[in-house]
Amino acid sequence: MGRMTNGESAHYWQSPRLPGVDLLRARYIRKTFSRHTHGTYVIAAIVEGVEAFHHGGGVHRVGPGGLALINPDTTHTGHAGIPEGWRYEVLYPDPALVSRIAAETTSIRGTPGFAVPAAHDPASVRHVRAVHRALEEGNALAADSHLHALVARLLRLHGRPLPERTVRMAGARGTARARAILEERMADPPSLEALAAELGTGPFALLRAFRQMYGMPPHAWLTDARVHRARALLDAGMPPARTAVAVGFTDQAHLTRHFGRIVGVPPGAYQRGRARMYKTRERSAS
Repeated sequence: MGRMTNGESAHYWQSPRLPGVDLLRARYIRKTFSRHTHGTYVIAAIVEGVEAFHHGGGVHRVGPGGLALINPDTTHTGHAGIPEGWRYEVLYPDPALVSRIAAETTSIRGTPGFAVPAAHDPASVRHVRAVHRALEEGNALAADSHLHALVARLLRLHGRPLPERTVRMAGARGTARARAILEERMADPPSLEALAAELGTGPFALLRAFRQMYGMPPHAWLTDARVHRARALLDAGMPPARTAVAVGFTDQAHLTRHFGRIVGVPPGAYQRGRARMYKTRERSAS
């Protein structure tokens, strides 16, 4: 596990023995995750302490034996719920994997998701920890078996189809266009006023509509999007310093600060933790 400051530690990785799942094992004390999203599901098993997080307009607190359950593209935060912080083990299964398990084991139609953001479920916590332990021991069969049992159990207890995203607010088309502009010009984005003028609206109207549609204001969404793109570039082997400039951060230190507030580890540690997976894929393809 990578050592950090103030008694904190974190290890983010992916094993070639279990494709489609990222893993994080960490102890955080003063760590604060900014408002962000994941392209995957988040299944976080709290082992010690208490994690608190904003989700869906409320604050949830999870202690030992509990899980934080976050659906893909869902805005949330994270911070210590007690002064001692928290320790947890996390799985980030990709949507295709969860959908396959749902199709095999549940009657959920459509995109599967979690109906609750937090649950006290020691049995599921044991499955999460067993996946981590099995991969560390090189036991792919055990890891995959525990993962399937875990996801099937969680969907049976807390699953539901995710609602189709329907937007009934005024200006939805303009808000979607604002997002597209920010994606296209990520390295050199317009100001809020210039963006609003380009869309033929006012800055405050755009700010209000964007927050309503995406769960955060444009500047926060842009930071989240930059980190998502940075992850893809790091996965492709681009050095962190070049990645920072490519996605619009001032320098590597700027990338590192925001990357840690969203992913939980610095970009270099993230890249090292996933490099083995990509090297294994390259050897398999050759």
